Amino acid sequence: MVDKQHTKRKLIEGRPALIVVDIQAGSFVEKDDPAIPHMPGHAERVAKARIAIDKARLHGIPVIFIQEVHRPDLVDFGRELDGSEEIHCLENDPETEIAAAQMDYRPTDYLIRKRRYSAFFGTDFEILLRGLKIDTLLLCGGLTDVCVHYTFVDGHQSDYFCRVIEDCVAGSSEKAHGAALRAMEYLQTGARRSLDEVLDAMEASEYRK
Repeated sequence: MVDKQHTKRKLIEGRPALIVVDIQAGSFVEKDDPAIPHMPGHAERVAKARIAIDKARLHGIPVIFIQEVHRPDLVDFGRELDGSEEIHCLENDPETEIAAAQMDYRPTDYLIRKRRYSAFFGTDFEILLRGLKIDTLLLCGGLTDVCVHYTFVDGHQSDYFCRVIEDCVAGSSEKAHGAALRAMEYLQTGARRSLDEVLDAMEASEYRK
């Protein structure tokens, strides 16, 4: 049997970027029958990402917004509507826009538009990360069990250090949220981090633009 040794990793290894996953205007619109199921307290949880955004900017850490968007003729949904989700995030729908007011979205921020769950799939996300020389992805947003999880997995498989800010993500249900967090921790020990831990790590980070 091969002895397995876990290397003790810092919360931020090398250069970090804050990845704000799908915090769009619709996240803050209350609906009786939403197109995508949300766990209780979803809006309140993702709203906390603003604290991380403000801190990242203060310390010169790039903020990268991810936006899910689909064409009105539905041609790019693929198998996405075969599950629990209904039609959502259509182009030209105000609810599809980044939640600019809540997140203080700025023209100087980076924006990646995606057609599928992972921010890596069919986008120039990795080109941007390489250009910025990023090593650690700090993930917030939603859904924990869908777009955050799949982006985390692709980041992990591309050898990025991936951290998920537990206070600032929300899932389709509490059960799915918890399971996704456990799955991410399984892939990278220490992946699950509190907002306070991340803020402290940003403060201590040596990264500057």
